[in-house]
Amino acid sequence: MTSRRATTTLWRPTGPVELDLVRRLDWRAWPPRLPEQPIFYPVLDEEYAITIARDWNVKHDGAGFVTRFEVESAFLSRYPVRQAGGRTILELWVPAEELDEFNAHLVGEIQVVHTFR
Repeated sequence: MTSRRATTTLWRPTGPVELDLVRRLDWRAWPPRLPEQPIFYPVLDEEYAITIARDWNVKHDGAGFVTRFEVESAFLSRYPVRQAGGRTILELWVPAEELDEFNAHLVGEIQVVHTFR
């Protein structure tokens, strides 16, 4: 009998460049952060991710995407939920140097669930 790990669903608004890097990683990991990106921030609310992808990524990158992915819940407990604005504007802040470990706790593939152009 196998036990299923408890997971938490997260979303990430992303532009076409980051999405291409995720594709190159076979939809199983997030790429390393750039020097000007000290944190990786997945969000806890799909609507918040949609707003960023649609209103920010499209304006700056020509397209915006919302991804959905699962991470082991026990691992995520090390990251406090950050409220970045209103009640549903919730993020996790993963330091860039911990992203490889974060990726090791992804369960399944990263999926594109919304596309905006």
